Amino acid sequence: MEFVYLGIVIFLFALSTFDLFVGVSNDAVNFLGSAIGSKVARFKTILIVAAVGIFVGATTSDGMMDIARHGIFRPEFFAFEEVMCIFLAVVASDVILLDIFNTLGMPTSTTVSMVFELLGGSTALALMKMLHDPSLTYAGLINTDKAFSVILAIFLSVAIAFVFGTIVQWIARVVFTFHYTKHLRYTIGIFGGLSISAIAYFLLVKGFGKASFMTEEVKLWISANTHYLLLGFIVGFSVLMQILHWCKVNVFKIVVLFGTFSLAMAFAGNDLVNFIGVTLAGLSSYQDFVSVPSADPSTFMMDSLNDPAGTPLYFLVGAGIVMTLALITSKKAQNVVKTSVDLARQNAGDEMFGSSRFARRLVRAVLNGNEYIVAHVPVCLKNWINSRFNQDETILPNGAAFDLVRASVNLVLAGLLIVVGTSLKLPLSTTYVAFMVGMGSSLADRAWGRESAVFRVTGVVSVIGGWFMTAGAAFFLCFIVTLLVHFGGVIAMVLLIVLVVVMLIKNNHSYKKKMAATKRDEVFTELMQTHDPDAAWTLLNKHVCRNQSKMVEYIGETYNQISEGLLKEDVKLLRRTLNSLDDEKKNWKVLRRKELLGLRKIDQLQAVEKNTWFHLACNSCEQSLYCLKRMCEPTLEHVDNNFNPMPEEYVQEFTPIREGVEQLIHGIKDMIETGNYENAINIRAFGDEMKTQLSQLRKVQQDRIRKGDMSNLKIEFLYLSTLQETQEIIGHMRHWVRACRRFQQ
Repeated sequence: MEFVYLGIVIFLFALSTFDLFVGVSNDAVNFLGSAIGSKVARFKTILIVAAVGIFVGATTSDGMMDIARHGIFRPEFFAFEEVMCIFLAVVASDVILLDIFNTLGMPTSTTVSMVFELLGGSTALALMKMLHDPSLTYAGLINTDKAFSVILAIFLSVAIAFVFGTIVQWIARVVFTFHYTKHLRYTIGIFGGLSISAIAYFLLVKGFGKASFMTEEVKLWISANTHYLLLGFIVGFSVLMQILHWCKVNVFKIVVLFGTFSLAMAFAGNDLVNFIGVTLAGLSSYQDFVSVPSADPSTFMMDSLNDPAGTPLYFLVGAGIVMTLALITSKKAQNVVKTSVDLARQNAGDEMFGSSRFARRLVRAVLNGNEYIVAHVPVCLKNWINSRFNQDETILPNGAAFDLVRASVNLVLAGLLIVVGTSLKLPLSTTYVAFMVGMGSSLADRAWGRESAVFRVTGVVSVIGGWFMTAGAAFFLCFIVTLLVHFGGVIAMVLLIVLVVVMLIKNNHSYKKKMAATKRDEVFTELMQTHDPDAAWTLLNKHVCRNQSKMVEYIGETYNQISEGLLKEDVKLLRRTLNSLDDEKKNWKVLRRKELLGLRKIDQLQAVEKNTWFHLACNSCEQSLYCLKRMCEPTLEHVDNNFNPMPEEYVQEFTPIREGVEQLIHGIKDMIETGNYENAINIRAFGDEMKTQLSQLRKVQQDRIRKGDMSNLKIEFLYLSTLQETQEIIGHMRHWVRACRRFQQ
């Protein structure tokens, strides 16, 4: 049996290594979001700064892994076999959960996942023990205080961080405005001094404060002289920042990079337990078990886990190296960062979230409240405040989502709130604080305009909902896995290991496939960044023509697939086509929203002229998609129910129609793609001929139905419906040609 448990320990280390990669991917948004969003430096430079912070934080951590050893369950009541069962279930569940969230691009809390996985696994075995021994109680077996403190932290982190982020950013913007370079004469020294002092204090308390090289005497001295240290920091750094400003050094960049380093360091030092704590507890348990000859794993109680854990330095260094490599190489980390940066972006753009009823009602209520407040504010004060929030003066580097002022506030405030939470013994989550400060500061910066607010609110609610889902999913997943392993024994353990490996390989393969299919819209990005109406028109025209051409091609392909599925009774093809139509309708809405934003970038007189033709083209596209769906749904139902196939006479009659539609769509696609509409009259004439032909066929089919066999009515009506929808599509295509020609020319 020792060999089996040794294999489990080895697997725990393998999963923990992967967990370090996954965890860094998830938590990268905590310390990378502000630096990347503000384009404070080159991406490689930002990664180097964060990587150094992670490595220093991991290697200087005190290695206290007590939460995994005895923070959730009381080990003196659990045998070696039981704790190994819990540890295996926790690590397996944690890797799977975090990898799923990272693949979806949603930031979540590694602390919450680990705590609730431990709680779920230990609860499963605690219930089993209580069934066999009624004298045992849940409170005696499980330490519920930690779980409740994490739940409390969710509410506290979300509310406190968002409110303070909004207030502090509003004050900072009033002081500096969006043209912040004009207001730096003396304020930058004070702002830089306060910011660097806050970050330095954050480093001292959350970074080096618990490092293994900090002696008790030093910690006591820091605690006794905190006020003097802070005062010295503020005065010294304020003077230094003012001198650097006079020397033409960008103080905001120093604040952002220093803040990135400090948050990365604190993350690595404090969250390391989330990734390797359970594995090291498993290793310690195994060492204690094998140290006692002929010990029985089912009766050997784990009292030793109540002792404090001391992590060897080589484990910390190894973890630091793995985390650093993960940050540099992980594509999923960049995906998670993109979610937070997009939700905080200053300008409207490619909103990755849709709208929800809750978001729409909330935005409407806030707008009504804001109008009431504004109506009672003196006009002179209102005008002055609006002048400080003039977004036309925004200084944004090329490709930046927000400016350096907001990036500085995000990092400084996140660090301060975490320090305050630590001093008040409130377990504020780094993920929650960093994300919600960013959302609050973007709201204060008026980044959530009326055109984007509902999408941003939906995104924030989705992320927050994901945090709560993490707790529930972690608890129940680990609860079930623990029971399966407990009752299944060694066989279940081996199967779990195989299952985890297969799931991770499959999930990563799916993610790579998804990323390969998702290409960044460079034209739209460039369109949103330009301020030249002529350049904006060129980019918008390119964007519209490209997407209209693709949509025409898609409609032609889909029409062929539906008719092919009907003629050959291919139910799988019809199902795929129907699912594809639903996805395409969603994608079309996103594209339409992007191009409406682009219309605001061009000359206003030109926009008025082009607006009509743009909407006519969009409506033609949308109606064509509806026609295809009305064709596909009854066709799928007919074929899926194995009703009578289409008679050969109808097939021969319909084949020229299919070929004509294909020819028409191919001609329209070429015209839109090239911008050459010399053949437009011939194309529209050909469309008219086809509509006439279809009208004649419909009359013939109606006569057949009147005179036909009542037992064959289903295929008769389906064929008539197909002809009618085909005629509708051709009509929309004719309007489409006219609209695209007038829009482009």
